[in-house]
Amino acid sequence: MPVVDLRSDTVTRPTRAMRDAMANAEVGDDVMGDDPTVHRLQERVAELLGMEAALFVPSGTMANQIALRAHTQPGDEVIVGKDAHTWRDESGGLAANAGLQAQALVDYFFTGADVRAAFKPHHFSISPSRVVAVENTHGWSGGRCWSLDQLADVTREAHALGMTTHLDGARLWNAAAATGETERVLAAGFDSASVCLSKGLGAPIGSLVCGTRAFVTRCHRFRKMHGGGMRQVGILAAAGLHALDHHRARLIEDHANARAFAEALGDAKVRVQTPQTNLVFFDVDGAAQLIARAKERGVLLGSGTTAKRVRAVAHLDVDRDAVLRAANVIAEIAATL
Repeated sequence: MPVVDLRSDTVTRPTRAMRDAMANAEVGDDVMGDDPTVHRLQERVAELLGMEAALFVPSGTMANQIALRAHTQPGDEVIVGKDAHTWRDESGGLAANAGLQAQALVDYFFTGADVRAAFKPHHFSISPSRVVAVENTHGWSGGRCWSLDQLADVTREAHALGMTTHLDGARLWNAAAATGETERVLAAGFDSASVCLSKGLGAPIGSLVCGTRAFVTRCHRFRKMHGGGMRQVGILAAAGLHALDHHRARLIEDHANARAFAEALGDAKVRVQTPQTNLVFFDVDGAAQLIARAKERGVLLGSGTTAKRVRAVAHLDVDRDAVLRAANVIAEIAATL
């Protein structure tokens, strides 16, 4: 039986059509600003998000890190939600790269009132709150989406306090597919945003950071400083353009497969969260043992943020039969723990 890899949507591989697009890409030296395919990708994503400009970078971590650095000065504070990727999963980059500290709020989703309560004004003895960063979808919440009212409440309050706003939209494409809203609508009210091409969209590499032209120019310098300048990278940009054209609409298939997977686990009495997008979290006693035994049977899973939690992610490279086979394997193992 083929392996069913549900560790993450980052494990997707380029399709044959995507590889053809990459092989035929028009390229130039992007560090010198000469790659036409990169320019097309940047213009396309900026337009999709309703922003003036975008910058292609190797990873979502770099996109977030240079964006937050561009918004701040060393010693400033960034307000984030619980277990935000920018705080939990970027190797301490806020402190190491930009001299920033993060104030993590108590929940994944928060309100304008929460922002106001957490806000620290400029004073010589404290780290002033400069940026509010929102993650949509929020990965460790189970891929849940923010509502438009929630987003507007947070961005409005942040701006009223004189702060800027950043959207970590690594899976913004999934949020759009799940809510029926466009990416432009979901990004409204944010001063900057990052989006990822190598998760649900199935490109092999790449993210973009978006904002005003002046902001993106500042990010461009930090991209170089962080070692993110790339040369004939139109080969990768072509994969991103292909993904935008051919893989966005099919994200609803991943969401449907995630629901079918969760329903199968629920029917087997596994404690599972109902997914909103393509991420499924479930709890079992002996999660590490379940993950190891599932691997022996060809099902690869990820761990969650607690000792009992397991994460599974539906994506381009797994179909309905594969996720249901995985659910059956998990149910059989869980019944013996």
